[in-house]
Amino acid sequence: MMDHFVIDAALQQKSAILKAILAEMGGCVIGFSGGVDSTLLFAVAAGVLGERALAVTATSETYPERELREAQELAVRIGGRHRLVVSEELDIPEFQHNPRNRCYYCKKELFGKLRAIADEEGLPHVLDGTNMDDRSDHRPGRQAAAEIGVRSPLEEAGFTKEDIRALSRHLDLPTWDKPAFACLSSRFPYGTAITAERVSQVGKAEEGLRELGFRVLRVRYHGEVARIELGAEEFQQAIGSLRDEVVCRVKAAGFVYVALDLQGYRTGSMNEI
Repeated sequence: MMDHFVIDAALQQKSAILKAILAEMGGCVIGFSGGVDSTLLFAVAAGVLGERALAVTATSETYPERELREAQELAVRIGGRHRLVVSEELDIPEFQHNPRNRCYYCKKELFGKLRAIADEEGLPHVLDGTNMDDRSDHRPGRQAAAEIGVRSPLEEAGFTKEDIRALSRHLDLPTWDKPAFACLSSRFPYGTAITAERVSQVGKAEEGLRELGFRVLRVRYHGEVARIELGAEEFQQAIGSLRDEVVCRVKAAGFVYVALDLQGYRTGSMNEI
């Protein structure tokens, strides 16, 4: 147990609003990736709704095995109900072609499955972990959420990403300082076809780097070139003592050239094109 982290009055108020929103719902299915946002939402919902809160994790080739294991471990720690569902976005031609609204097709398929589970379980609402900060990024999945009637209680209660991390720390959730993670399909430039083989290649490269101790990272796919984005504090390791091992791990995944992006990691870098 870490030292108890104290939250301020403003965040206490947001927490109370979030609990009230969830209590009023009476039951929900939560899209649960095991990331910072959905973990907090699941933890609070399980506390408020008990068995009437069900977390559902979608497994697919774009979701690394390591993330799935973490989600399962978190669900056990939280003590709430948890199910897995197979997501089949790679079978959707519009998704494979990787247009700018790629995420719409993925979320449409996922939220449709979550809605079916909610109906089967007699739970009235489907929830996601969207928060206030997500408004500023390119997120076509929001359209799918609107069409299927998915609600975002963290956003409704006014939570920013900083709020989510602070309340997660207060609740002793291990995800409070977890780096942001997006599915592996986000590693491809728009218009570059997404295939199971390419997703596996990127996943293998990233897993190899994580085994070397890197935490904040993306391996962006550019054909024969892997463009690596790292957190600023991890640059020196990549070009210093671990350089040869970085090159070896990434080439072993199937890339010919290994490049380090001097701008480092930033959310949505593929939207810059």
